[in-house]
Amino acid sequence: MDFDARGGTETGSRPAGSEPTEGSLGRAAAAAWLARNAVDCLPEGGLERKLVLGRPLRVKLGIDPTAPDIHLGFTVVLQKLREFQDLGHKVVLIIGDYTARVGDPSGRSSTRPVLESAEIDANAATFQAQAMTVLREDPDRLEVRQNGEWLDMSMEQLFALLRTATVAQLLERDDFAQRFSANEPISLLELLYPMLQGYDSVAIEADVELGGTDQKFNLLLGRDIQRAYGQPEQVIVTVPLLTGTDGERKMSKSFDNYIGVTEAPVEMYGKTVSIPDESLELWHSLLLGSSPVSSVEPWPAKRALARALVDRFHGAGAGEAAERDWDHVHREREAPNEMPEVAWPRDRGVVHLPALLKRAFAVSTSEARRAIAQGGVKIDGEPVPDGTLDLGADQLDGKVLQLGKRRFARVRVT
Repeated sequence: MDFDARGGTETGSRPAGSEPTEGSLGRAAAAAWLARNAVDCLPEGGLERKLVLGRPLRVKLGIDPTAPDIHLGFTVVLQKLREFQDLGHKVVLIIGDYTARVGDPSGRSSTRPVLESAEIDANAATFQAQAMTVLREDPDRLEVRQNGEWLDMSMEQLFALLRTATVAQLLERDDFAQRFSANEPISLLELLYPMLQGYDSVAIEADVELGGTDQKFNLLLGRDIQRAYGQPEQVIVTVPLLTGTDGERKMSKSFDNYIGVTEAPVEMYGKTVSIPDESLELWHSLLLGSSPVSSVEPWPAKRALARALVDRFHGAGAGEAAERDWDHVHREREAPNEMPEVAWPRDRGVVHLPALLKRAFAVSTSEARRAIAQGGVKIDGEPVPDGTLDLGADQLDGKVLQLGKRRFARVRVT
């Protein structure tokens, strides 16, 4: 393993620790180490039997690019993948460009909205790049595939796949069962989703598949489908779900309780220190591989956690700098010392504020208008009056644009 100075690795960042190599362990010990913080590792003894094969295992993770960013919740399972890489195994990261068009029903009480192909493709590109903040970008230990390669199948192939499971079997899923008993609609596409995910395992000949605990049914079904196609069945490993910043539901962009791995350092810091005290132990355990010292007060522990996470994704020293900026804004009520700049062409003369906010903070025009109406946009600390959508370029040049409590950018009219 090749660790850099900040406790990460040469091609992907992760918490520092005393991770062993498979050569330093017996196979039983290696299996136990890989399963040590998993919720499920099934069938019992299966991972050790796979390791006895004496070759690099093909370890699968599928991610549907239904949103453009990877958040901290995703990094929990990515860290587990990284552990397999560090022991010499090959990770097969499947970007579900095809299954994203169906929509994973896991944990859903209703059908997911359908995404446009262009949006899925754009999300897939950023997903792959951001996954490398955790994984090793080593061709001997990483294979990235899109399941559109094999799921764009003929009707004959689809019929063969559908023969491998029954409707009754699919309705055993908790979310399907609950919706069925409540007479809520379940689309045929949703019933098809776990079948397609299982076929991914056939296509790449997976030895092991990883996922969150909400994926357990899909992962087990993959074993059945592999068996139907005459393949050895994969071992499944599930990891806990990270709660979001609200401390109640799993971290998800849909719930707006997430922290993206590419968010600005001060934004990442601020969101982390906002988590409920009750979330501290889980976040430390899943994200840093440790527990906070029980005698430490929650507030200092949150600050330490926030610094560690910012360092992990932005480099050594970034956490302390983010903490200073956050204190400057929230304790001293000043703008941060350092902030990104947003440029606006001088020849336009007038600055349309919603367009400027979209450019500066990647929010939608409707979100920008709503923030202005609610007094959530400030210029040099002064709230923009409701209804003000256009300002002269010279009025904004060099000024600090603020959205909400934690987002700042300096305007440069060029």
